[in-house]
Amino acid sequence: MSLTLADARIVTPEGAHDGWLTIEDGRITHVGRGPAPRPGHSLGGRHVVPGFVDIHNHGGAGGSFPSGEQDGARAAIGLHERHGTTTMVASMVSGAIDDLVSAASSLADLCDDGLLAGLHFEGPYISKARCGAHNPAFLRDPSSRELERLVKAGRGHVRMVTIAPELPGALDTIRTAGAHGVISALGHSDAGYEQTLAGIEAGGSVATHLYNAMPPLGHRAPGPIAALLEDDRVTVELINDGVHVHPAMLRLAVTAAGPGRTALVTDAMAAAGMGDGTYVLGSMRVDVAGGVARLAEGGTIAGSTLTMDAAVRRAVREVGLSLPEAVEAASLTPARVLGLDHIIGSIAAGKAADLVVLSDELEVAGVMKRGAWVTEP
Repeated sequence: MSLTLADARIVTPEGAHDGWLTIEDGRITHVGRGPAPRPGHSLGGRHVVPGFVDIHNHGGAGGSFPSGEQDGARAAIGLHERHGTTTMVASMVSGAIDDLVSAASSLADLCDDGLLAGLHFEGPYISKARCGAHNPAFLRDPSSRELERLVKAGRGHVRMVTIAPELPGALDTIRTAGAHGVISALGHSDAGYEQTLAGIEAGGSVATHLYNAMPPLGHRAPGPIAALLEDDRVTVELINDGVHVHPAMLRLAVTAAGPGRTALVTDAMAAAGMGDGTYVLGSMRVDVAGGVARLAEGGTIAGSTLTMDAAVRRAVREVGLSLPEAVEAASLTPARVLGLDHIIGSIAAGKAADLVVLSDELEVAGVMKRGAWVTEP
């Protein structure tokens, strides 16, 4: 079966052009400029962008990935798909090792089914001084042996682990992660500049939500932010919800790293797509008011209620990125982090037909995953 999407404004990393594309068997087969060579599904001049790729997401629609509960996870996946995220990594939070093993084993089933692109352990190998919304009772020094147990539980689907590089055992554990094909993300860390560089040299290649849960930039003590921004081997995550990071600091990060090393993430938790109220993130109670999630005790920001379409809109309207730059940061760059950029992340012949149709106001008008409409424009 062949489908042509016509009268489209196709967005690529190189820019945007009026044109059309053809889809067969879940893949893009042709991308052209100008009028389509045959009648097709007219998009009325709306933007077509690649499906968003979220490499840091804890849940939504009332479901929480750290619980390992599959029905809730499916609800979260469905919510984010409707907002344009066609590829998602499920992020855990710090917990007892047995509980993390159990959750990973459960969510690996959804990875087997193609609903998730992998698993991310955000903890427990993080700094107590920068633990954010993680329960400090579960934090521990990094352990290669423990990590191997977690990787085994994930049955080949563990894609990333966040590690504070200054902790005892961190560098060896980063190397162990690399040996198992697991990405090491540096974050929730109290490291200095040199300690962060050591983590990068050991194999750390992602910054877990840059700026948040780490020392701020200093002109005499540059800290981890400077080390992560200046190294071409590192991709920096940014939570663009208007709460976690000021637009000026987002502009600074994108100027330093470029869209090719900037990955927009949601860090969403169960309240995404829901109303204000009380929720749970791991073992921690979270109150959501005005769409902002904070720990019930202490008021620390606890994830977000963000969706990727909103992150892209803010990137254009508030940060000042062009739409191609914002889409690169929401799609191609995170796809490259996962090693999937040959399949997803941009609109090109041969790639999966994961697409989002956006209105002139950058609102989602339609979502396609593997050639099938999730919501039809």
